[in-house]
Amino acid sequence: MNRLSKNLQANLAARRKNLVTFITAGAPDLATSLALMHGLVAGGVDVIELGVPFSDPMADGPVIQRASERAILNGVNLQSVFGLVRDFRATNQHTPVVLMGYANPIERMGQGAFIEQAVAAGVDGALIVDYPPEESETFSATAKQAGLSVIYLIAPTSTPARMQSTANLASGFIYYVSIKGVTGSATLDVSEVAHNVAQLRQYTDLPINVGFGISDAVSAQKVAQVSDGVVIGSKLITMVEDALASGHNGVQLVSEWVADIRQALDEVGG
Repeated sequence: MNRLSKNLQANLAARRKNLVTFITAGAPDLATSLALMHGLVAGGVDVIELGVPFSDPMADGPVIQRASERAILNGVNLQSVFGLVRDFRATNQHTPVVLMGYANPIERMGQGAFIEQAVAAGVDGALIVDYPPEESETFSATAKQAGLSVIYLIAPTSTPARMQSTANLASGFIYYVSIKGVTGSATLDVSEVAHNVAQLRQYTDLPINVGFGISDAVSAQKVAQVSDGVVIGSKLITMVEDALASGHNGVQLVSEWVADIRQALDEVGG
């Protein structure tokens, strides 16, 4: 059992709701990304998702697309992301880190090399948006053997058969997408989330964390009542953008905001 599975299983036992946060590695720069990672931990985050910058992030809305573009202009690539995780691990051996990205950079590197270097850097999981279950059985098996969890997305449109086939390959946790669309768009329907999470629960004992459309303590609490935790991304990136534009410390603001979300989730879990 790797760090990600161990920590999330401990949360389940303690009735603690998972708080997973997403930031794009290298946006606005790698030094700020490292500071943000530590600030998120200080605010009570359980898992950090690091977005690997990519030129065509099809699942992401304009906020994360802009962040990817900035990081790419800064020269950030997969090796840079591994370096960022290594820097984080120099002082934090506890908080799980999941890389979220797309197949192209991994295929260029080679799946085996990616898995080996990710684990060596201290990465605990990978969510590759365009690795569907039927095309990633080998990747999933190799990653699990190396101690790297493979997280998959389940959409509101996923059929029961799709839920089952995805759950059979997944490890670490399952990421349920709460809305039909890209990150940072639309308004979530908590009753629909509750129904689909309950259906998904028939096929897996893994924690089910819900993302897309969660942007404040109220929505986080509502979703946490029907799931094991929440994933927040676009809101954080917007906060950092706005803070830097106005000359404020984005890291401190994000850490304090996340602490409020943590408190709201603890009211549900506890």
